[in-house]
Amino acid sequence: MKTWLKRFRGAIGVGLTWAVGWTVVGMATMLFAGTVLGLNTDVVDIWIPVFAYPAFLGGVTFSTVLGIAGRSRRLDEMSLRQFAGWGALGGVVLMVPIVVGAGLEPLFLVIGSIVTLLCAGSAAGSLALARRAEDRALLAASAELAEVGLTGDEVQQLLGGGA
Repeated sequence: MKTWLKRFRGAIGVGLTWAVGWTVVGMATMLFAGTVLGLNTDVVDIWIPVFAYPAFLGGVTFSTVLGIAGRSRRLDEMSLRQFAGWGALGGVVLMVPIVVGAGLEPLFLVIGSIVTLLCAGSAAGSLALARRAEDRALLAASAELAEVGLTGDEVQQLLGGGA
C-alpha cells in the first residue's frame, strides 16, 4: 500500500477513534448534567454531533501535524508532552478559522479553547494507548523468543534492550 494511502487511513482511524471517545465522554457529561445538576439535556440527538464532529476533525488534523512534525521518529522516541503539544497545535489549526470566522465571539473563543485542550489530552492518551499496545507486542515477542530457548540476555539483545 502506498505511503500516502496508509497515512490517510491512519488519519481517518484516529479521527474515528477520537470521535467515539469524545462522544462517550460527552454523553456521560450530559447524563451527569441532566441527572445530578438538573439541567435540561433532553435533546440527546444533538449532542452526538456536537462532540463527534470536532473530535473527528481534531483527530485528522492531529494526524496531519504528527505526520509533519514527527515523521522520522518512533513512538518510543516521543514524549507525552510533545504529543500533547502537537495535539494542541492540531486543535488550534482546526479552531482558528472557526473562531476568526465567527468574529472572535467570546463563546467561540471558549469553545475553541476547550477543543484545543481536548485535542491535547486525546493526543497524549493516544500515545499512552499506542505504547501500551507496543509493550504488549514486545511481551508477546519475548515470550515467543523464550520458547525457542533463548536466554534473557539474548532476548533483550534481539528486542533492542541493550548489550
